Amino acid sequence: MAFKVMGMTAGRKDSNSEILLKEALYTCQELGAEVTFVNLRDYSIEDCTGCTFCTQGMFMKGENVGCVLKEKDDKEKLMQALFDNDAFIFSAPTYDLQVSANFTRFMQRSLAYETAFLEKIGAIKTRHRVAGLIATGGSTRAWMSQTLENMQAAMFTCDFHVVDMQLATRIPAKAHVLTRPDHLERARKLGQNIMASLSKAPEDRGWEGDPDMGWCPHCHSNALVLGEPQWDGIHFKVECQVCGCGGDLEKGPDGRWKFVIDPEIGYCRDRTTAEGRGHHLEEIGATEGAFYRDPKNMELAEAKIGRYREMKFKTV
Repeated sequence: MAFKVMGMTAGRKDSNSEILLKEALYTCQELGAEVTFVNLRDYSIEDCTGCTFCTQGMFMKGENVGCVLKEKDDKEKLMQALFDNDAFIFSAPTYDLQVSANFTRFMQRSLAYETAFLEKIGAIKTRHRVAGLIATGGSTRAWMSQTLENMQAAMFTCDFHVVDMQLATRIPAKAHVLTRPDHLERARKLGQNIMASLSKAPEDRGWEGDPDMGWCPHCHSNALVLGEPQWDGIHFKVECQVCGCGGDLEKGPDGRWKFVIDPEIGYCRDRTTAEGRGHHLEEIGATEGAFYRDPKNMELAEAKIGRYREMKFKTV
């Protein structure tokens, strides 16, 4: 049975993000995959309202209550299609440092489809899914510095394991990428890497891209931050913003700095694993759960909210 690979773009029709995605998908198809293509601009996706209805159902009731917006747009239909695939390739443009808003809007609604929970209650079958990411933009990394990291951060909730990423720079004009054979070739390579990953046993699947990409040796993101005490007291000197692994910077014999993950506890917050994400679920239970479990909290909030409901300001 052929592997199923789905491509989803947030880019313009017939432009750079869509073209590179199609190049990668075509390569997968040539290598025997059954492919599906989606452009988010063809679908209606509502903003997440932050109502926490889905998390209350999961973590307090243990029920798959879903998203309150699932009857109002196409998110549910697209997620069911995503779950029916073995691999995904996502592409999106950068307009100002970060990934485009329509990609973010789609992915921020994914908490209601948290795969570890859905698998646990038998709503979906356990499936080791891999993903590739393609980001496009008009400048160098300097003006695209958060794009791949934004896209990576959207992969954890639904357990999409990123095995390769492409940053296609300096292509500001529509279909500009067609003058850049290097970008097209890299997209083909990404497609090959997706298929190479699928050919391996799930326990053997790992990073297929450039081994020197990014500061983080684990997820290959380029985003590090100074650590701070977390909700349960864990404190790393330096953290990867994307995967959450912690450690410190060390200078090598060549005088160059590198991020070294603490071998003992540095992976305990690894968001690329169900175990690592489990710590965050514990945090949600300890904070949001604690709020709702004590009726005094709701009473206090209701007693004080009137002041803010009555505040009126001039608007536009």
